[in-house]
Amino acid sequence: MTRYLLSILLCIFINTLVSGQQQPAGNLYGVVLTEKGKPVPAASIVSEKGTPVVTDKEGRFLLDLPAGTQHITLSAVGFATRSIQVDIKQGKDEQLNVVLTSESFLNEVVVTAGRKAESIREVPSSVTIVREKEIREQAAINPSITSILGNIVPGLGTFTNKATNSGQTLRGRSVLVLIDGIPQSTPLLNGSRDLRSIDPAVIARVEVIKGATSIYGNGSGGGIINFITKSPEGDKKIGGETRIGSDGNLFHTNNTIGYQLSQSLYGKINRFSYLVSGVYNRTGALKDAEGNVIAQADGMSETRLFNGFAKLGYEISDKQQLTFSYNLFTSRQYTDYVNKEGVYGVSPAIGIKGTDPGEPAGTPHSHNMYLSYRVKDLPANSSLEVILYDHRFQSLNRYVEKSNSWYGPGQTYIQSYKQGIRVNLNTPWKTKHISGDVTYGLDLLKDRTNQVLTDGRVFVPDMNMLNIAPFAQVKADFHQLVLKGGIRYENAGIRVKDFNTIAKGQNGEGSTFIRGGRLNYNAVMFNIGARYNRWNMFSPFVSFSQAFGLNELGRILRSASENTLEQIQTDPVVTNNYEAGFSSEFGPFNFSASYFVSTSKLGANLVEENGIFVTQREPERVYGYELVAESRIGKHIKAGGSYSFVEGKTEQANGEEKYMNGERIMPAKATGFVNYQPVDALNLQLSIVYTGSRSRFEPRSTGAYGLSEGPVKPVTYFNFSAGYKINNAFNLSLGVENLFNQAYYPPRSQYRAQSLEYVQGNGARLSLSAGYRF
Repeated sequence: MTRYLLSILLCIFINTLVSGQQQPAGNLYGVVLTEKGKPVPAASIVSEKGTPVVTDKEGRFLLDLPAGTQHITLSAVGFATRSIQVDIKQGKDEQLNVVLTSESFLNEVVVTAGRKAESIREVPSSVTIVREKEIREQAAINPSITSILGNIVPGLGTFTNKATNSGQTLRGRSVLVLIDGIPQSTPLLNGSRDLRSIDPAVIARVEVIKGATSIYGNGSGGGIINFITKSPEGDKKIGGETRIGSDGNLFHTNNTIGYQLSQSLYGKINRFSYLVSGVYNRTGALKDAEGNVIAQADGMSETRLFNGFAKLGYEISDKQQLTFSYNLFTSRQYTDYVNKEGVYGVSPAIGIKGTDPGEPAGTPHSHNMYLSYRVKDLPANSSLEVILYDHRFQSLNRYVEKSNSWYGPGQTYIQSYKQGIRVNLNTPWKTKHISGDVTYGLDLLKDRTNQVLTDGRVFVPDMNMLNIAPFAQVKADFHQLVLKGGIRYENAGIRVKDFNTIAKGQNGEGSTFIRGGRLNYNAVMFNIGARYNRWNMFSPFVSFSQAFGLNELGRILRSASENTLEQIQTDPVVTNNYEAGFSSEFGPFNFSASYFVSTSKLGANLVEENGIFVTQREPERVYGYELVAESRIGKHIKAGGSYSFVEGKTEQANGEEKYMNGERIMPAKATGFVNYQPVDALNLQLSIVYTGSRSRFEPRSTGAYGLSEGPVKPVTYFNFSAGYKINNAFNLSLGVENLFNQAYYPPRSQYRAQSLEYVQGNGARLSLSAGYRF
């Protein structure tokens, strides 16, 4: 029997040799280059059917391949791996020159920091880039973008397991959320749903600019999060990806199974390009490690999400381009569970079967569309971009039987309608020893925002804002020293008609008549910074920047007790951000560190009074630091981690300083990951998220903690993801959230100090998906 098997194997081997010798062959040659056009020596080039080769010191290679369509993989230490398809013809030589993208942090290109493409070497501030690969890996664990960013971005609050991003501040302040540069945030009335306004499946990368910024204006006190959407790939007339997946609790599966479906199509036909996609995600009941249903209102349990996206492009000429983009996002919670109150600090709130009398909470719709026109090579080698946009948003809050804010039961929703124009011009300049450019333009925003109850009562009246803001940003590059400075003039006018604050008792009791009028705001914002790039091992930067914000104006109006609009203290929040830091590269090792201080003479801190949040306008000081490290260990392993700490205090009228509560200040956060890629087709990653303790407040006279003043204990959990590429068409992914089924209370559940909100985090949750690309 053994002899028979050996004979068969020998025949197969001989046949394989003969077949290989009979296949006609051709040559593939070329050069592997960096993004700056320099050769990449010792780059590995592997084919499925050819002998692996490496490039010489000039980056050149020669590869003997069988005729037909071949797939090759190029890799080099310090560069991202690329896979390319080539067609080899019998007896002919084919040329292929390949550019590898550096994994060096300093060589990353961002478009958000200066409203134009530039490398991080030119940006004197802290920047976090979340690439498409990282988004895919994290989405396999939890598909919510708030979870993805909370697990990756230093300085951003962790995932709260809610459909809102309440408590997910950036460096202790509000963040301005953009999609392709279009504002999604509602600074007149923060609905805390701007971060979760797009599905990860349509995001190509996320750029996070830390600290106040004057180049984008209103609402960016903590920084900017810009979602860069996908664009058509290659020159195919039609291509796309189909993906199906399912998820559920790993140990308590009953009622937890959900599913995801997505389809994208893209292509290029002459000068026209297109990309359209649709995503549908239906989540089952979420359960904690002990099998209890997590039924918090405004939660992620039993949600139905749809995201429709389209991007159309047309090249008018080699110098001119039109782009139209539209994104529809909707997500609502259709649950047959209601929350059973727990005991704060003792036992969790859990879900029990029941019917919520209100409408399904969530985001009924978020429409975002824009039309952009780009032209280059204008006089003085200038370029121009004009963007017209329209954003319409509605968020529906949870139903409550009783509220301290109004009489009787009710359910509110925020409506925001924004239209605007963004004009960006860029003009380069050069002298004998210095080069640089000037970015300048105008932002015009029209915003109407209100908050009403589903029964018709008005909680916050229409706030009609017209914001006009010219800006200019100058960069000077002294070869090794980059200086940047800018100015922005904010001119905002807000009209509010006469209104009555909502009654808090029967027959209009507690309602106050407020005579409307116009509020005018004018402010000049500055920024200046420098980065020194002489050494890769130490690239320091310093910066000062300001931001303008009308945060929580709606909250101020709805709790007003004065009789005229002019008497209400509605002055804007002007934030001053001071930062110093550095980036370092030692071969495959990258490290960065930064320290920041953020101040404002008038803050917008929310403090509980009689069971509701009231905006406090005391001076504020927020400070902290961030550390980030990443390294490639050999050819197959990559590891990294981050640590971020933030603290904040307000100054009372008597000079006393008080800590800010958990709504603004998160506990210290550490993240880490180990990525192992034993072969090109398989990618494994283990990650950890840790949040520390924070206890800054004593119980009040009632013996209970004030709202969002509860102590926070440390939390640690692990996640795992795996991706396998079967071939160029089919791929599989697997993810496990909370790998070891750790029972824990998320920081928000702890600091809120509310028995009804004292819920545990997700138990071990398994996700599986399969994709087909064509």
